[in-house]
Amino acid sequence: METTKWKADPVHSEIQFKVRHLMITTVTGYFREFNVEVETVGDDFTKASKILFTTDINSISTNNAQRDTHLKSPDFFAVDQYRELEFVGKRFRKHGANYKLYGDLTIRNITKPIEVEVEYGGTITDPWGQQRAGFTVDGQINRKDFNLMWDAVTETGQVVVSDEISIHCTLELVKQAEVKVAAEKEVARELER
Repeated sequence: METTKWKADPVHSEIQFKVRHLMITTVTGYFREFNVEVETVGDDFTKASKILFTTDINSISTNNAQRDTHLKSPDFFAVDQYRELEFVGKRFRKHGANYKLYGDLTIRNITKPIEVEVEYGGTITDPWGQQRAGFTVDGQINRKDFNLMWDAVTETGQVVVSDEISIHCTLELVKQAEVKVAAEKEVARELER
């Protein structure tokens, strides 16, 4: 069987995280610039030989410039020293009605094994002939495992930022061979005009 390459469509994908603030509300953030590459045997994602996610930490956005600047500082991600966050998938396995993805997450040059829940939305061919596969990914990490150590406590003893970070990603992967074929057809059409 041939290896099939897939890449995330950034227009139809989203990398989101949530953290409790003062333990009474939740702040949502995003990484705006990211790359996801997957290689599978045929179209079988359980036989993936490569699952790689990287993001430019400088693209972090919580819709608040002051908070984003703080997150980029040495208190948290230290983007001047550590530009990327990386996840390398090791195994993608059926788990009940859905799947589990096991791999290594690296933040600030600290690598820890994590597992996330994955819902496979299906694979379709879009109106332009591109094959697309959809996934929803959910998980949790402890930020202090990755040396994101900033802490503050209010006068009444409330923690300002929780240690637990929820991860939520929606990914639409595009089969690269299909993209190439579609592009070649478009070039052929342009030459015929």
